Amino acid sequence: MDKPAEMFDRFFEWSELTRFATLPGPRATLGVVSGRRRQGKTFLLDAVARASGGFMFTATETTEADALRQFGEALARYRGQPTPFRFAHWDEAVAELMRIADAGGPTVAVIDEFPFLAKASPSLPSIIQRALDPAAQHTNTPVRLLLCGSALSFMGRLLSGNAPLRGRAGLELVVPTLDFRLAAEFWEIDDPRTALLTNAVVGGTPAYRREFTQGDTPAGPDDFDAWVVRAVLNPARPLFREARYLLAEEPELHDTALYHSVLAAIAAGNAARGGIADYLGRKSTDLAHPLSVLQDVGMITHEADAFRRNRSAYRIAEPLVTFYHAVMRPAWGDLERPGRAPGVWRRTQSTFRSKVVGPHFEQVCREWARWHAAPDTQGGHVTRVAGGTVNDPAARTSHEVDVAVHGESQEGRQMLLAIGEAKWSEVMGAGHLERLRHIRSLLIRSGTATEATRLYCFSGTGFTDELNHLAKNDPMIQLIGLPRLYHGE
Repeated sequence: MDKPAEMFDRFFEWSELTRFATLPGPRATLGVVSGRRRQGKTFLLDAVARASGGFMFTATETTEADALRQFGEALARYRGQPTPFRFAHWDEAVAELMRIADAGGPTVAVIDEFPFLAKASPSLPSIIQRALDPAAQHTNTPVRLLLCGSALSFMGRLLSGNAPLRGRAGLELVVPTLDFRLAAEFWEIDDPRTALLTNAVVGGTPAYRREFTQGDTPAGPDDFDAWVVRAVLNPARPLFREARYLLAEEPELHDTALYHSVLAAIAAGNAARGGIADYLGRKSTDLAHPLSVLQDVGMITHEADAFRRNRSAYRIAEPLVTFYHAVMRPAWGDLERPGRAPGVWRRTQSTFRSKVVGPHFEQVCREWARWHAAPDTQGGHVTRVAGGTVNDPAARTSHEVDVAVHGESQEGRQMLLAIGEAKWSEVMGAGHLERLRHIRSLLIRSGTATEATRLYCFSGTGFTDELNHLAKNDPMIQLIGLPRLYHGE
């Protein structure tokens, strides 16, 4: 099956889906597709169903009886029957679904938004499991059943622990967001600075370019501010309320006010549980559940410190949510009134740089070190990249390290390959390099680093002539500006 010309990237996902769709063999098989909302899962599955002549049903949030009625009508249309199927329960519906490949060859059957069906009919996963059992396979045809959903916590439990479908799936595909380089290509933004600023607002979610902005992209650095005002802060555009809807659409999030408050605390720069609790005026122990739920639904990530096992950081996974809580939520009353957006945007420039772009730039630098930097640049094979904190006992202080690259040396030894500092708004100079050298010396003293640990300077603004001169003939010093982030190794 040829990948549709209008489908951007997704080569791996298309390859895996088409492989599963054409698996030989007489038995029915199961695949599970998940991922955060707006990533193009439905577009992918619809393309596979169309290309293979398969069946696709998109569920809605409704009652069991109504869902069965809709499913019976859709299946009858696919089978070319003049009257709809009238299923009394899902056992009948699933049994009929398992017979659609009666021509003998593998046939795709997609159930999109599966969590809606399972919410109305909790026994449905068990019914599907029973239909896939070897004892029932003699009545089945070679159906390639794909269950899809955006409720990450539900989809994650579908195949885990003692769940009925555990061990039944031949495909478990997660459709990710586009990384910063692919996002720039998808948005057709050639200027690296504009690309990173745009990515700090909307991330790598494909729908935000097509459905949500109708292809309205920043024309260049001079158009970025105007684009934010007209496309994001405009109360008539879909992106304006999207961050609010993302939480409202998650079935696991019942007290949305609490979850919005937790996200606001993280967006304000509180990465540790204690800091989040102080921001909210609550006890740290009170936040264990909401933080865990936000992590389960993919709204935040929980990352261990690069150097201290008892320390970790929470970060918001969706840039648009960070932008909403840092820039939009505090000025929501003004933004809802037409014509106020330009003034709000001017007033929040410093907040945007410090709370949105700065942290996002650090995350992009970590992604570059993990996935895009060449082995020769790193001095070994990378296994983990994170931020961290290094104690300085003599000075009675600690130092933040934005990028810490762990991996294996050319000889196969585990080591700290590099440490780096990321500055979005500063021209980096020799002083920044000396700070990294001092941190490296502290890590050498503690046995964490060696003299072979490289020093990375990431800047969104540039480097002084002195620093360029120091790095010119020393591979231990790497300068990474925006052009190299987007196009180099």
